[in-house]
Amino acid sequence: MNANVTCVACLLNKEEQALRAFVDDEKKERYIQSVLKLLYDHGLKQSSPWLAMHLEQMRKEAYGQIIDYAPIKRKYNEYMLTIQETIDQSIRHSDDPIAAGIRYVCAGNYIDFGAMATVDDAILKTILTKAKTTPVDPKELQAFKEDLEKGKEVVYFLDNCGEIVLDKLFIRLLKEKYPHLQIHACVRGKPILNDASMEDAIEVGLTEVAECIDTGAGAPGAVYSLMSDETKEMVKKADVIISKGMGNFEGLHGEGFNPYFLFLCKCELFTRRFGLGLYDMVFVREQRMNLITK
Repeated sequence: MNANVTCVACLLNKEEQALRAFVDDEKKERYIQSVLKLLYDHGLKQSSPWLAMHLEQMRKEAYGQIIDYAPIKRKYNEYMLTIQETIDQSIRHSDDPIAAGIRYVCAGNYIDFGAMATVDDAILKTILTKAKTTPVDPKELQAFKEDLEKGKEVVYFLDNCGEIVLDKLFIRLLKEKYPHLQIHACVRGKPILNDASMEDAIEVGLTEVAECIDTGAGAPGAVYSLMSDETKEMVKKADVIISKGMGNFEGLHGEGFNPYFLFLCKCELFTRRFGLGLYDMVFVREQRMNLITK
């Protein structure tokens, strides 16, 4: 899905904010000029994750690693591990564990330092609490279950640290309910922002639950053109694709794979696209999605 004007403006604003601590105005001007050129040449022709990956590379070359996300990732992985048993029991004792799993994995999508400048721990706890009662579209849920019953190969694109603990619980549940499924959990190929890497998958025990692969690239989203040949083949063969998070939505929407999208709307563009409120949940397969394209 190509970025639009709102995405381009947001990316430019984030780059300017990242440089505010530096005092060399001439260097900043040169860097912003290079950012403007990239956005002018590719801004409306590539997806936001593609652009974000290239901007990250440019920023590192010019200024090094401005924010160390390793402690942030560790914090949220460890926190979610401390509450995973409580959430797992809530899922398993619900009237419909699959629906409950969907609610919780979407709630965990709040842990996103790409879409938002900060993550408020109080808001995270509130969203996780509300996940117990968030409605899931019954028709979409039934279609999802039927697709899982008929399918054999599932590719599950993961998004951020912390929330992958909830993805682990959901994948484990899916494997119990549908033991015929082969589920491939896909993390980022290289570190970027607080996105989940293979290191995170190992840390939270996801590798013990599912076969874990990576995209082969450091984009903060599943951009098909950037994926490794192995991952591309898995995507093409998949009977069901689960796309978790806004970055994966931006990378996969319109690419012809018809994924199930699961995420929270965390910015004004997404609330407008889906006609929803901030932090509202989206769970829908692409072919049945009503998208406001402005």
